[in-house]
Amino acid sequence: MPCLQQTTSPLRPLSHLAHPREVIRQFTPNWFAATMGTGVLALALMQIGMDALHGPAEALWWLTIALFVLFSVLYAARWLMFFNEARQIFAHSTVSMFFGTIPMGLATILNGFLLFGINRWGEGIVPWIEALWWFDVGLALLCGVAIPYLMFTRQEHSIDQMTAVWLLPVVAAEVAAASGGQLAPHLLDAHSQFLMLITSYVLWAVSLPVAFSILTILMLRMALHKLPHANMAASSWLALGPIGTGALGMLLLGAEAPAIFAANGFGDLGEIARGLGLVAGIVLWGAGLWWLLTAVLITLRYMRHGMPFNLGWWGFTFPLGVYSLATLKLGAWLGLAFFQHMGLVLVVALVGLWMMVASLTLRGAWRGELFVSPCIAGLCNK
Repeated sequence: MPCLQQTTSPLRPLSHLAHPREVIRQFTPNWFAATMGTGVLALALMQIGMDALHGPAEALWWLTIALFVLFSVLYAARWLMFFNEARQIFAHSTVSMFFGTIPMGLATILNGFLLFGINRWGEGIVPWIEALWWFDVGLALLCGVAIPYLMFTRQEHSIDQMTAVWLLPVVAAEVAAASGGQLAPHLLDAHSQFLMLITSYVLWAVSLPVAFSILTILMLRMALHKLPHANMAASSWLALGPIGTGALGMLLLGAEAPAIFAANGFGDLGEIARGLGLVAGIVLWGAGLWWLLTAVLITLRYMRHGMPFNLGWWGFTFPLGVYSLATLKLGAWLGLAFFQHMGLVLVVALVGLWMMVASLTLRGAWRGELFVSPCIAGLCNK
């Protein structure tokens, strides 16, 4: 199908209902990063443990659901209305990576059901949450395998153009593993709990070693070719995502392992898993601290020269959010004030970043400036 002509002038505010068809045509999975950032903020506010934050946290969770549904409808409409153009995403070396934001955004909604949904509707919704988790696992594995396969076979990549967005499809399985650690103790029978726990450990193993191999290449790329373009400034924070999620996942799985393993005849193994979870959580937290400090320095350098806003700025939120959750979890396990106070500082920083990025996203969406599909631009150029 011939490529449709893109408008040369920016879209008018959406309140004028200008070009709604073009909005659908230009919609990309990048928008689901907003559900990740919003959802993790809701979870982080609840982790602090202040009753006054329960209401705002639940409101953010409902907002996450609304955004996820809206984005799913828009993206499905794009595939129905502009199929030949939508499928060009599989050949794009950057936009295709954002498929991983879909299962990760869904995982924050799933975790919210455990925090807010059970209190509101009772334990009867647990089977529905379990089904949602298995669906999320399928999406995460599909992204984690299919997108790297496309990188190896169809897409064009080079070391000097590499960024941390390579992590997005891989980390989705790790996020699902952390969700499984929270959901498993709510299941009704011991066998289902055991199956989910083992599956979560496998998902963790599917993700973290691959993520660290990407981080190794990323360090080489930055040493040889320096920092990426300012448009990708926020990607420096993405490295914190798999490390923070890895630490959180091991802490959550380790906390539930003794009871679940004991109920299935593996009592001694459960205590070993608990100890490994704590040690791995501390070690990964330390590795994350290095990436956190490095990301702050890199961002300060970008700020001196100007950072154009784009949807990639949501990359500031989710990695910081999961690292905050891991920090607060370590504080609860160890009873050390350092982790508790640092976790609180990180959540406050997360609130500030979320407010800034959300306001800029609303302004960009209102003006229509954020509805741009790079894979279409490449098709038109060809």
